[in-house]
Amino acid sequence: MKKTTGLLVLLLYAFTFHAQAQLLKARNLFSKADSLRGTLTPLRTCYDIHYYHLDVKVDIEHKSISGSNLFKFTATEDFQKLQFDLFENLSVDRVMYQGKEILFTRDYNAVFVEFPTIIEKGKVDSFQVYYSGPPIAATRAPWDGGFDWKKDSQGKPWVATACQGLGASVWWPNKDHQSDEVDSMLISVSVPNGVMNVSNGRLIKTEKDGSDYTKYHWKVSNPINNYNVALNIGDYYHTEEIYQGEDGPLTFDYFVLNENKDKLRHLKKNATQTLQAFEHWFGPYPFYRDGYKLVETAHLGMEHQSAVAYGNKYQNGYLGRDNSDTGWGLKWDFIVVHESGHEWFGNNITSKDLADMWIHESFTNYSEALFIDYHFGKQASQAYVHGNRKGILNDSPIQGPYGVNKEGSGDMYIKGGVLMNTIRTIIQNDEKWRSILRGLNKTFYHQTVNYADIVNYVNKKSGFDLTKVFQQYVQYKSIPTLEVKLDNNNQLMARWISEVNQFKMPIHMGVKGGTLQRFEISSAFTPVELKLEDLESLEIDTFNYYIGVLKQ
Repeated sequence: MKKTTGLLVLLLYAFTFHAQAQLLKARNLFSKADSLRGTLTPLRTCYDIHYYHLDVKVDIEHKSISGSNLFKFTATEDFQKLQFDLFENLSVDRVMYQGKEILFTRDYNAVFVEFPTIIEKGKVDSFQVYYSGPPIAATRAPWDGGFDWKKDSQGKPWVATACQGLGASVWWPNKDHQSDEVDSMLISVSVPNGVMNVSNGRLIKTEKDGSDYTKYHWKVSNPINNYNVALNIGDYYHTEEIYQGEDGPLTFDYFVLNENKDKLRHLKKNATQTLQAFEHWFGPYPFYRDGYKLVETAHLGMEHQSAVAYGNKYQNGYLGRDNSDTGWGLKWDFIVVHESGHEWFGNNITSKDLADMWIHESFTNYSEALFIDYHFGKQASQAYVHGNRKGILNDSPIQGPYGVNKEGSGDMYIKGGVLMNTIRTIIQNDEKWRSILRGLNKTFYHQTVNYADIVNYVNKKSGFDLTKVFQQYVQYKSIPTLEVKLDNNNQLMARWISEVNQFKMPIHMGVKGGTLQRFEISSAFTPVELKLEDLESLEIDTFNYYIGVLKQ
């Protein structure tokens, strides 16, 4: 017994040393470009963006774009210089202010603008950036960012943007930081005749742009994050229907390739079932004014606000697979459900820093289980969550480092979803859990948040202090281990082994074959009031709690 404990301590020490060394190594890899993009310096906080007008022409033949973006902002302090962002492979042709060109300099993907006079705090002002060039072409959209230049089976252009993580400045100039969302936006996109463009929001007009191009104007009436801004170009067939949601009639628009219009029934069924489930769990769809759209893309999919990109080839599962191996993942279209779930977590509630992208992905991964819960029951939902665990790597924390435009481990998806199910189990009240999920979307409606916002809210509304739980699962790569033993009097003792100081978390345990009871366990050995003959007769709920177990 003593040898096992000593070995465990040694392993934990080695693990901690290795983790610290890896973290130091990772920090050393961050470049000046990463800091310019990820850090909120005074040159970025000095102005608050509230409106963009992005006006761009897409030259599909030469895989190039040109156009402008109008920045409307309010000065949050006196300043004469600011930073916006545009990838250095794209040319800044000129910056206009009050009808005149003004000076600018570039450093990596950051552009620094010098104004002729001081702009005083509180002033509402604007400038316009003209730019051009061939944007980065995505090679594995949506996993990498840029333009996805494809053709459909008829040889017609089929083009889309996807830039989460890499950043919107890969194809258009903006203040490329998640903390500052514009209140509204106009997206004007000129494309060759014979295809159309679909972007976020609502189409307000089209107009001829010369003899060979047509310009589509899309108005976004709700706050929108930069990486959600998208264009989709193709030979689209459009149909619309009305969904009766919690806040009244909601427009559902479907843009699919003309060659696939006979497959619309699949999308309509999945979209309706998705909104039914998510309005139940999360509250009203957050973007009624902009509507809900599914837009077919050559890439797999992305949560582009009010214009969800869809490329799952009209089949259930994830490209026809159920990664949980339970069968429940084959009863619905993964991309419709997952990417639509981001309308609540990711688009309505957005992390201020990319480091907290786990907020988007953890809740949205769990939304898949909640979809199953709504339509097939809680037992099926929990089986799905448990089945997904095999995809967890525990390779690094799901929270990334702040200020360098870096998200955490890909475990933010499945491990994050498992964490949400663990928290639901701890709360032991599904109506309270539902009210927390709905309350998050109401309290932080159209807002940006950070780690503390989410943890503090869940703590307050649940009535439990889950601070240590979040800390272990979000900020460390490993999971807590429950150590149990029988003392000399055959008394069951239990404690948590964790990197988190004074870690505590309840756990459900019982005698095999009996009812499991909830026990409060800390990092110090605690007596557990269960009568056991031996440890083999102890049952621990490792189905709903994602933990390690060490029996001494």
